[in-house]
Amino acid sequence: MSEDKKQELPEISIEEKTVTETTENTVDSPEISTKLQPEESTDSNDAAVEADVMDEIDDSNAEDAEDTDTEKRHEIPMPDYHEMNMENLVGELQRLVKNEKVQAIRKHVDAIKDEFNQKFDEFLEEKKEEFIASGGNEIDFRYNSVDKRQFTEVYSEYRDKRNQHYKSLEKSHKENLEYRLDLIEQLKALVNVEEDINTTYNNFKDIQAKWRHAGPIPRADYNNVWKTYHHHIEIFYDFLNINRDLRDLDFKHNLEEKGKIVARAEELSKEPDLNRAFRELQVLHKIWKEDLGPVGKEHREEIWGRFSAATKIIHERRQDYFKNLDKIKDENLERKHAIIAEINTLSENVSSNHGTLQQQIKKLEELREAFFKAGQVPQKVNSKTWNSFKGAVRAFNQNKNAFYKNLKKDQQENLDKKRALLEIAVSIKDSEDFDAATSEMKRIQGQWKKIGHVPRKYSDKLWKEFKTACNHYFDRLNALKNDAFKEEEESFKQKEDCIDRLKAFELSGDKSKDLASIKKFSEEWKTYGRVPFKKKNINQKFDKIIDALYQKLGISKQESELLKYGNKIQQLTGNDNQERAIQNERSFIRKKIEESKDEIRQLENNLQFFSNASESNPLVQDVIKRVNQHKESLTAWKAKLKKLNILKNNLVKDEEEGENVEEPKIEE
Repeated sequence: MSEDKKQELPEISIEEKTVTETTENTVDSPEISTKLQPEESTDSNDAAVEADVMDEIDDSNAEDAEDTDTEKRHEIPMPDYHEMNMENLVGELQRLVKNEKVQAIRKHVDAIKDEFNQKFDEFLEEKKEEFIASGGNEIDFRYNSVDKRQFTEVYSEYRDKRNQHYKSLEKSHKENLEYRLDLIEQLKALVNVEEDINTTYNNFKDIQAKWRHAGPIPRADYNNVWKTYHHHIEIFYDFLNINRDLRDLDFKHNLEEKGKIVARAEELSKEPDLNRAFRELQVLHKIWKEDLGPVGKEHREEIWGRFSAATKIIHERRQDYFKNLDKIKDENLERKHAIIAEINTLSENVSSNHGTLQQQIKKLEELREAFFKAGQVPQKVNSKTWNSFKGAVRAFNQNKNAFYKNLKKDQQENLDKKRALLEIAVSIKDSEDFDAATSEMKRIQGQWKKIGHVPRKYSDKLWKEFKTACNHYFDRLNALKNDAFKEEEESFKQKEDCIDRLKAFELSGDKSKDLASIKKFSEEWKTYGRVPFKKKNINQKFDKIIDALYQKLGISKQESELLKYGNKIQQLTGNDNQERAIQNERSFIRKKIEESKDEIRQLENNLQFFSNASESNPLVQDVIKRVNQHKESLTAWKAKLKKLNILKNNLVKDEEEGENVEEPKIEE
């Protein structure tokens, strides 16, 4: 309920019984039990309807009065457990038992239990049929279900907590009942006490206050105890007739409070959430009945008539809602009948082909899921529908199992074929002719996959033996291939040694000498070959150490990049096709320059959106930082391009000078 809506509610100054606090998020509706008559009677022709709704309201209030925590049952969502599988049902039960009051989840637990038992019975029947179909005897069938074991454990925990809770309540209920009966006796005695009427009235108010705090009593005694109490309240007010001022003051107060209740009930008649409206209406009736006394006779019929009319509107709206709900359940029933019919058709046309039958089994699973998700059906046909569904599924499984019984001959043939392949695998697993053996191993593995099922009792053992033979051969082959990686491992060890020496290297203070030493390390590093792919990060370690040494020498990151790039240029000049290598490098650098320019333009455009923002703004600072980084990168790429151009020009110049050298003359 929104805050605005709460502010519009009339205040009801009855201790702490705030209506809106007990009606948030209600989702279910109470059951009908005992029947109570309204406080004030009317001559309306709708007495039967009025009695029905009062019956429903009073029953729920009696249940809440027995244990106030049961009110929370209206706040706990009631999902459609029918569409949940067994694992999810166990999880939902665990969540409820762990997080909710045990006395507030009875209906939820009962619904979960019914759904779980139905699904488990169907699951168990299916497993039994599979056991019998594979040659087992029904009397020997046993099945250990993890879901069933977990459900039993959680349900036992719920039952123990529930029993413990109600056992502890029993004593307090008895004491509270005796206390309330004693208060009634005190109330009865007030009309026979000879004392000042004001003192008697104060004692009366004191009894009312004690009554409101007397605690819960057994539901079975609730209505009778309240009726007796209310009856003697009426007698006291008649007795109070001798002092009209006190009586009229109470009548006025009760009329004001009942007027507020009626106003709220009239608002609730327009509330879109019917369950919420009905729950709040229950609380209003409870306050009307338990916490407020009568009003003057001249107002009784009118005030009760308004309250009754608002109650009737809400009741009729709920009746319409449940009629629509019945319609939805009828539609769900039609869908389930259609699904059952489709399963029956499937069972009557079980395929004699394994592949097609597997598709039919998949189709059956889809139909089962659709059945569970189709929603609730009318309660009176629920068991019948479930039994029809189970019968249809059972018929399909029986036909399916009959088909697989006929596959035993084929499975024996498949077993012979796989045994022949196993013999080949064992015979070549130690072969030294790796080319021929590898080809044959791959061939028999492909053949193995194409062969169908074998009897279950041989399947695992046969597969393990075949897998062991294949793994033995390919482990030998991989060991041979690993020799090819020895050189890479050797290169890795050499690079590790180089890094250790580089870490131990100390700068002498002579910059040119130190630069020469660092360059020597770089040249040495390039002489080593490739390392294993998983150990490539050793190259990054080397670069980081080199960069740190350049930094100690006072060489900027840009300068160090150019120094390292000088080493790369030397590599280019040593390339067999140096002209193509230089051209590729030039294209790469130009691409990087354009990318840097584009990034700078984009970021500077972004800065225009912050024209009114301070430079201390974190977003602005971040953009400026990134612009500067790209500008530094752009400068570095341009410097590299310049070095590359110089190299290119020098190579061209050397080539031209070589062409202009005069050939030596040959003396005659």
